[in-house]
Amino acid sequence: MGGPGDPPEGTPEAAPGGGEDEYRSVVFDESFVRAARLQEFSAQERLDDHAPAVRRRPSLHRGLSRQALILVLLIAVAFGTVIYMGVRNPYESPAAELPTEPLRMTVIPLAPQGAVPGAVDTELLFARSPAAQFSIGAEGIALPATRRTAHFSDSQVVSALTAAKDYIVESSLYPEVLVGSEVRAVRVMLDPEQLDQFDRSFDGPAADGRHAPTGWLVRFDASRAQLADDKIRVRGTLRFAEADSTTLEVVANHTFVYALRPTGADDRAKASLFTVRRELHFRFDRDDLRMHQVQLVLSYVQAGPLSCAEDSSNHLRPLLAGQTAKAGGPAGTNPYATGGATALCGSLAAEAQPKV
Repeated sequence: MGGPGDPPEGTPEAAPGGGEDEYRSVVFDESFVRAARLQEFSAQERLDDHAPAVRRRPSLHRGLSRQALILVLLIAVAFGTVIYMGVRNPYESPAAELPTEPLRMTVIPLAPQGAVPGAVDTELLFARSPAAQFSIGAEGIALPATRRTAHFSDSQVVSALTAAKDYIVESSLYPEVLVGSEVRAVRVMLDPEQLDQFDRSFDGPAADGRHAPTGWLVRFDASRAQLADDKIRVRGTLRFAEADSTTLEVVANHTFVYALRPTGADDRAKASLFTVRRELHFRFDRDDLRMHQVQLVLSYVQAGPLSCAEDSSNHLRPLLAGQTAKAGGPAGTNPYATGGATALCGSLAAEAQPKV
């Protein structure tokens, strides 16, 4: 029997819900309807236009429109242009374009006012001199407290100070450098763009403010003097500052005191003290920091006791115990000549000598 609401013969096969409904599993959701290629006209549209019951809808655009593609292309071109101009910028800062500055140097001999004091005991000489409280060797070249700058990290500042200290040690305390038999230890620490000036200084020394070996390092005339004590006294300071966004500067100001004897003399010969004050200005770019090398741009040296009448550009020729300065001043300076350096000489104060 059928259900309460069904005809006695059952639901007719052609009636709704009768038989196998082959479309019963199809779900016509909103997205399916919107995607249909055919669209039924409204009743009003059919009355007005006498059009067919349906019309074909325009096909949906897949992917980006033409305007979007053009916009993406323009953005890519603009981005590429920015990168290119950043790499090849014709308006780079002057600091990035300037070559390494050549070293400017001044060497001033200091002549004693009388005979140079001396003693056999070098410890006595140091104890009775202004260098009594100086440190020995590299201990006297202490690094200052460091901090980062606007464009350089703390580690980069330390690298600059360490490179400056290493240059000072090699050029002022290294025994082979002091006797004039070694220059390579100093040369290897220089920025490559300064090597030509360095080499010309030693190939053809000149008191022209550019090519004096004693502007690069401390070295004595080995035929005249030798170290009487390898404990060189040192005192001074290191200061750093940022010159610009690409450059760090370090200024070193140190006084070195050497005990010297005549070349070939034994320990019974009297020794004397020789003082060198060096003010060195270093410059570092990021390549220098990475390579542990320096640009030395200014060297100001005062040294004595020396004779003003002798040339101090190639070697320092110390006056030793009991000696006095030769008569005459430094070599004459011609104010009409261009390109030369003014000959300078100073007087070594009595209080700078040991009291023996």
